[in-house]
Amino acid sequence: MNDSPSSASQSAGADSPDRVQVMLGECSAADADAVFEVLGTHFASDRAGAVPGHREGPRPAAWAGSFVVDHTPAEVAGVLLAGPVTADLQGGPVAVDRLRRTLAEAFAVETGGSAAGDQEVDVQLRLTNG
Repeated sequence: MNDSPSSASQSAGADSPDRVQVMLGECSAADADAVFEVLGTHFASDRAGAVPGHREGPRPAAWAGSFVVDHTPAEVAGVLLAGPVTADLQGGPVAVDRLRRTLAEAFAVETGGSAAGDQEVDVQLRLTNG
């Protein structure tokens, strides 16, 4: 058993109701950076400093991250984007709603569609400047 401080954020595994998978697409690396920076400021993440705009090699079609969304941040600052960003969120309903509300504090958010299962929801958002 590992009782290290970092094990708390890792203990919320992929099947945790607090974990939300985020996939960003149809955007520049700088805009992916901006969205992940907002989320990483407020929630624990598996990204560990990975920055989409600073990778070597060809630009990926999408960027992914996993966030533990176990609270709603008190305050989120607005951020400017160069263009629209498509964000697909997948996870427990409460955590996905908290993450969506956090994004809505930083960006203008338009819901493109959603699907709900027994334990999980999928939501597609379009993020633009507010």
